[in-house]
Amino acid sequence: MSAPPGPTLRLGFSPCPNDCFVFDALVHGRVATPLRFEVDLDDVEALNQRALAGELDVAKVSYHAFGLLACDWWMLRAGGALGRGVGPLIVARPDAGGGGAVDLRGRRVAVPGGTTTARLLLRLFAPEGVEEVVLRYDRIMPAVAAGEVDAGLIIHESRFTYADHGLVGLADLGAWWERRSGALLPLGGIAVRRALGPAIAREAQRAVARSVAAAFADPTASEPYVARHAQELSPAVRRAHIELYVNAHSLDVGVEGEAAVAHLLAEAAAIGLVPPLPADPFVPAAA
Repeated sequence: MSAPPGPTLRLGFSPCPNDCFVFDALVHGRVATPLRFEVDLDDVEALNQRALAGELDVAKVSYHAFGLLACDWWMLRAGGALGRGVGPLIVARPDAGGGGAVDLRGRRVAVPGGTTTARLLLRLFAPEGVEEVVLRYDRIMPAVAAGEVDAGLIIHESRFTYADHGLVGLADLGAWWERRSGALLPLGGIAVRRALGPAIAREAQRAVARSVAAAFADPTASEPYVARHAQELSPAVRRAHIELYVNAHSLDVGVEGEAAVAHLLAEAAAIGLVPPLPADPFVPAAA
């Protein structure tokens, strides 16, 4: 006799190529798990806010947002985006300059949401005098090109396409973070509500890890799902996006990833963006 199905969880992730790659096997029933998932795709900042509002059970969230969620949520060890060379870029029109040190004081800078890791890094990089303008991430490059803002903080696939908008790079905040800290950059991960309990949280973690492993085992299987949600991107950009943001740390955050998360959120706490991180930010291992 088969075991009864587990609970149905509300799962949110973004339509970006890396998230669709990670979750394709889970969404399409190629992962063995007693859990069932109701899937909702949304922008990363919208997911942050929905997690903060308690509307989801399992959610892709920025690590900045996780700093605000961590007392009520655990982070899964699988499914996240962290590594080297993955950070957000500050871009501007060519007439904005950019040689030498980047001074953003007094400038209007578009940011992709108030609780994104990109915005956290901007606060660390330029703590004073920046006028932040919150825009959905895919509105930032057009706004910069049109002169609506002086510069933009871009994430996701925008790092591959900003030159097509006639823009130039002013600063790579990921490279800046790596030089400053010597650590990986944790961008986002998959969080689960603590109220579900450790057993369900561990099962969710196993399901996501199996989905990532399946994606690596057959990278072509996810191509239709990725393409359906990123039709405006070329196949080459979709592949580059996945290769950049999905790596060995997406299978398991690892000791180096844990240390990077602790380091980043300690710096965020030091400037008052988030409270101190709890002692157990990740799903606890089975006893």
